[in-house]
Amino acid sequence: MNPMTRPAHILLVEDRRMDVELTLDAFREARLSNTVQVAYTGEQALDYLFGRGAFADPDKRQVPDLILLDLKLPGVSGQEVLRQVKSAPDLKRIPVVVLTSSREDRDRIESYDNGVNSFLVKPITFDGFMEVVKQVDNYWLSLNVPPPAD
Repeated sequence: MNPMTRPAHILLVEDRRMDVELTLDAFREARLSNTVQVAYTGEQALDYLFGRGAFADPDKRQVPDLILLDLKLPGVSGQEVLRQVKSAPDLKRIPVVVLTSSREDRDRIESYDNGVNSFLVKPITFDGFMEVVKQVDNYWLSLNVPPPAD
């Protein structure tokens, strides 16, 4: 059982507003109590994670318990976000789940080479998407035991 005593905080990195709304709707529909911070670009995600720019004030950000990451982002790619997260001593233990529409073998290979914890292809239907969200919550935020805090 996960020792987390507060609702999990999720960083959702997704550039398509429709997919953001679908994800947030799925979380609401599943009645999950997690808090979600949305980053619409890879650069915004990195600023949030590293406390830069608009997120330099520590009161404006919370280190996420899970990162849901799309690969196809404008500017800084999802792969670059993944590389930087997994190479940062303070962030590398945060589970990163790629949630993408890509079924390309090269995207999966590169993601795992860069340290992704899980690679999920976005389902086409809302019901399928709901099931993925529930499974992500069940495994990564409920069953999975995170490393101890430093």
